[in-house]
Amino acid sequence: GDGFRNRAAFALGAALLGAIAVEISGAVGEGEEIADMATYLGNWFDAIVVRTPSFRSLAVLAEATPAMVVNARTSLNHPCEILGDLAAVHASGHDITDTTNVVFVGEATNLCYSWLEAAAVLPLALTQVCPPGFEADIEAWQQLTPSPAGTVQVAHDFEDVLQQADVVYTDCWPTGLDSEAAQEFRNLQITADVLDRCSSNVMFLPCPPVSRGEEVSSDAMTHPSCRVIEAKQWLLHAQNALLVSGLNGS
Repeated sequence: GDGFRNRAAFALGAALLGAIAVEISGAVGEGEEIADMATYLGNWFDAIVVRTPSFRSLAVLAEATPAMVVNARTSLNHPCEILGDLAAVHASGHDITDTTNVVFVGEATNLCYSWLEAAAVLPLALTQVCPPGFEADIEAWQQLTPSPAGTVQVAHDFEDVLQQADVVYTDCWPTGLDSEAAQEFRNLQITADVLDRCSSNVMFLPCPPVSRGEEVSSDAMTHPSCRVIEAKQWLLHAQNALLVSGLNGS
């Protein structure tokens, strides 16, 4: 199902922490005012983990409940996924308190914007590689983060960015592309040949679900630089660390 990795990791992680996880069916705001639902849940739960397309709905819920609210994904951002990936990068030996070069290949998705959020507080040198017209709104990011710890830029090809990359990250391509845009995205497919042009210690982290033949090739997924399976084990640990930190008030 949709987002099964995050949901499974939260459920198992809660059990490992000695907590009880209850999955609530339905969508946020479906059939009941969000603020009403939030106050009722606040009677019983210390933390509420929410996946909803609307960041505004998440904000309304968080404002209305005394419980800790965790953003497990919106259409705007996907912070837990990036927390897990950052933990994996750090565990691999990359010092994320020093400059880490991250190349994000794809349109400005919620994952891309969470990498921008990370660059606001960590010394990441983030480069989004995408066709023209699919860039993140870097100007808005700069206005929201006047003194970022990292840097953000956009490139339209791999020239000058692969050699310095510590992390190469992909997300699914957009749907409904015309033939010209589709060809521009095909030119940015991560293949084994592309990874061979990177440094020997680069981490290739294609965010699941991957589409072989689109943003990644089959041989890229079996390349020695592809570390996505071991990286995703850190999703549970990062989410649990977030829960513990939030519930302890830190």
